[in-house]
Amino acid sequence: MKDLIKKRIETRLDEFFQLSSWLYEHPELGEEEYQAAELLSDFFASEGFAVERGIYGFETAFRATAGGRKAGAHIAFFCEYDALPQIGHGCGHNLISAMSAGAAVGLKEELEEIGGTITVFGTPAEETNGIKGILAEKGAFEGVTAAMMAHPNVITEESGTSLALTALKFEFFGKAAHAAAMPEKGINALDAVILLFNGVNALRQHVPSDVRIHGIITDGGVAPNIVPDYAAAKFYLRSKDKETLASVIEKVKRCAEGAEAMSGASCKISRFENAYDNLRTNQTLSNLFTANLKALGETEVHGASDGIGSIDIGNVSHVVPVIHPWIGMGNGELVIHTKEFAECTITEQGKETLLKGACALAMTAYDVITSEAAQSKIQEEFVSFCR
Repeated sequence: MKDLIKKRIETRLDEFFQLSSWLYEHPELGEEEYQAAELLSDFFASEGFAVERGIYGFETAFRATAGGRKAGAHIAFFCEYDALPQIGHGCGHNLISAMSAGAAVGLKEELEEIGGTITVFGTPAEETNGIKGILAEKGAFEGVTAAMMAHPNVITEESGTSLALTALKFEFFGKAAHAAAMPEKGINALDAVILLFNGVNALRQHVPSDVRIHGIITDGGVAPNIVPDYAAAKFYLRSKDKETLASVIEKVKRCAEGAEAMSGASCKISRFENAYDNLRTNQTLSNLFTANLKALGETEVHGASDGIGSIDIGNVSHVVPVIHPWIGMGNGELVIHTKEFAECTITEQGKETLLKGACALAMTAYDVITSEAAQSKIQEEFVSFCR
């Protein structure tokens, strides 16, 4: 049966690759992916999936579902299709969409025999607002047995971890004055921002090694001879788990309070993007995927590495079992989030990555649907995470 699934995907590989290439040629930023969402929704509708567009209030999100007559496991795949500013698809989201499309179509015809359900979620803004996290909060993944996607990368690597992330904006409000004639009449909001950065830099010595705090000044005044009455900064705060991150957030907020006290400016703290939870890979599900990838001829699969970035499928992994493996494109000189990486997605290397990812996803979903033992083991592991 797996050979038949693989053959079906191989037969239509050019078509799936054309989807990926079209997305490459038409990059759209997060929550502005109108063309991409329409293209993919139309594709799944043409394949006989029941398509819901604009789900949960997001215009560029969708859900495409297909199922057999028999009840069974419910597998979720993900399409990502937001691009990076000035770079395009330097994170390979065009290939992610095509891999999930190929996997879903390759497996769909078997559902009449094996039972079960496939749902492909179109999830906007992975790079910014992390819409998967909001979908998870709203209950979009209730009833899902396992959720999976594959991500193009420099090397092939098992699903691992990612860092939890919170995005905070610090706005300081002071009082304008002539910076030379009457500086004593002013309250310098930019000074408060600089004091915040100094406080954060001092804090770095006293946080765990996995913590990352990095920020920019977005507003710092309008002219050198005017005491800035408004200044602002944006920070990403990351850690390997939500609990550690919560303590770091409180420490950074105290740095802001200190900046208020020293400068006289008042501070407003807000979240400018949605929070990302750390990824908790389901190892049982990951082992099935790795075995299928090796059966497809992938000879070098690296073990999972510690997460150094943040991904919104991490939020999903706290509500259902999840994997997020990486498929290498065979070019060790590549750097992700670059134009060169984006260009590689439309080469023969990219096409081969698409084939391996789509086949391994479909075959892993098949394994889960056809094995109650696998389903039980996956669920037992997930429940142990939640204790």
